[in-house]
Amino acid sequence: MRKAFFVSFPLCLLLAETVIPPSSNLHTEGVPPIPAALMEDLDHYNNIRAASLLDWHPVKREMLISTRFADVPQIHRLAMPGGARMQLTFFPDRTAAALYRPGSGDSFVFAKDTGGGEFYQLYRFDARSSGITLLTDGHSRNTAPLWSHDGSLLAYSSTQRNGRDTDVYVMSPDDPKSARRVLEVEGGGWFAGAWSPDGSKIVVEDRRSVHDSSLYLVDVSTGAKQLLTREEGSYGNVQFAKNGKGLYLTTDRGSEFERVAYLDLATHELTFLRPGQKWDAGELTLSEDGRRLAYALNEDGFSKLVVMDTGTRQDLVLPAVPRGVISGLRWHHNGRDLGFSLSAARQPADVYSIDVEKGTLDRWTESETGGLNAQTFGEPELIRWKSFDGRMISGFLYLPPKRFEGPRPVIVNIHGGPEGQSLPSFIGRNNYYIGELGVAMIFPNVRGSSGYGKTFLALDNGLKREDTVKDIGALLDWIAGDSRLDAKRVLVTGGSYGGYMTLASAFHFNDRLCCTVDVVGISNFVSFFERTSPYRRDLRRVEYGDERDPKIREFFEKIAPLNHASEISKPMFIVAGRNDPRVPAHEGEQMAAAIRKNGAPVWYLIADDEGHGFAKKKNQDYQFAATVMFVKEFLLK
Repeated sequence: MRKAFFVSFPLCLLLAETVIPPSSNLHTEGVPPIPAALMEDLDHYNNIRAASLLDWHPVKREMLISTRFADVPQIHRLAMPGGARMQLTFFPDRTAAALYRPGSGDSFVFAKDTGGGEFYQLYRFDARSSGITLLTDGHSRNTAPLWSHDGSLLAYSSTQRNGRDTDVYVMSPDDPKSARRVLEVEGGGWFAGAWSPDGSKIVVEDRRSVHDSSLYLVDVSTGAKQLLTREEGSYGNVQFAKNGKGLYLTTDRGSEFERVAYLDLATHELTFLRPGQKWDAGELTLSEDGRRLAYALNEDGFSKLVVMDTGTRQDLVLPAVPRGVISGLRWHHNGRDLGFSLSAARQPADVYSIDVEKGTLDRWTESETGGLNAQTFGEPELIRWKSFDGRMISGFLYLPPKRFEGPRPVIVNIHGGPEGQSLPSFIGRNNYYIGELGVAMIFPNVRGSSGYGKTFLALDNGLKREDTVKDIGALLDWIAGDSRLDAKRVLVTGGSYGGYMTLASAFHFNDRLCCTVDVVGISNFVSFFERTSPYRRDLRRVEYGDERDPKIREFFEKIAPLNHASEISKPMFIVAGRNDPRVPAHEGEQMAAAIRKNGAPVWYLIADDEGHGFAKKKNQDYQFAATVMFVKEFLLK
């Protein structure tokens, strides 16, 4: 470990009080000791929980959910709305994607990685004995598990063959040795989307980018595949019609937005069920009896739930759902209970269901907010500003309580993706900055964000990369013109691609920012492509550009924050995960070294047992405390 770079900080005061040292898996440079008193002050915010729906039991009206009681989210069984959450898995790493076996519910399949590496393995949990069986090879990346309708077979994608291409496999989970490759592919974006009702075929999606994909019908016994979508566009959220003659799906073919459509398998004719739809349809799910189709529209970030009668193609009248962000739509096998997770500014993600026949809404979980009154948390204000080319950009502004007087310091938090979207959902620990420190927060949706049409989505591709940074410059101008905000005290932060945007902002706007916090961000696209996981490279090249092209490579070197470290004089905090398969830790390490060489203040934190962002509570708690110290030292003074 190199000698730490110490910033100007009243360490003499810290040494006189009890401090919290980083655990053995955390390594720091330049980060002052964390006072125990600060950690105690943050305790309420560190103990906020959330819950999400994983799957319904196929027979009983109960479900599997994901929530955290110890260090990481685990799988729990929930027998009734408001019932006790019975924990079923107890791993040191988080679990994901639990799916009951259709028909009997005698077992479920789930996924788990190790240390945040995202090389997920699939496991079978026996509901009677609680025994857990490893189904996959233990080292490849295995994703998108999908049961056949009769519960006899499981389809999934795996990099088992060469570590790069996501071939499609089928197995009987009762006999892991039965696994066989039914489709050998090239590329890292292949996965099974839907089983035919008779279990003989699978619709497989080849996703080359967020706005470019194809669907194939694959014969499970022979591996023969038939292209279903010859016209360009994005196709996803596939559901087989009950009679097996067509597919319900979402697509942006011929439109700016992802519209709900029906594809006839005999004629390949595509029928749009809501031709005038002006917002993206997100998740889509069909009831087992084929009578009802549910999906959520993304209306400027807020979700609108829609349930359509597939016979009449008329929308059902639904009970009022709290305004927020909906995810994880799933029908119970009874065809009337629709489950989902919902998050809002004043509510952590929780699980709900609607009985579409009775028109009633049930809340299954009520997650704790660490003893805090969530009704005091700020509601987001939708803001818009004009960028350099006259295009309007939007975001969400959270203002501190009125007891904080005068223009407020600002944290600009940029989402990752880059094809992501900042949504008006629960912002968790961030409420501390707003409610306790009086800091305003802005979550921008710069060009390239999803949710605003495919033209907007493509505005940052390739050589247009720095136009997104200009959107942040325009936001800084907007901040300067708002009397509620202090343009002289602005911090920019973000994770993943938002981390790249943070690093780019640090040198482009060095004279306009107080400091920056980069979490698992890209510091040079060339070195990023050299080290990112092989299964991701081609997918990222479509978005960022191909570094093997001399023109693109020259452009990457020109815009690389690493190559502009000498222009950064303001303090920076860099966070990385040792096992990050997306943005390797090397990206943060080299950036910290370059800034340190330049003489600017830099804090650096890396976790040996984390990947693309911290998942373990103890690591999150330390990262949050260190970030609060950084904010107090460099933004609030």
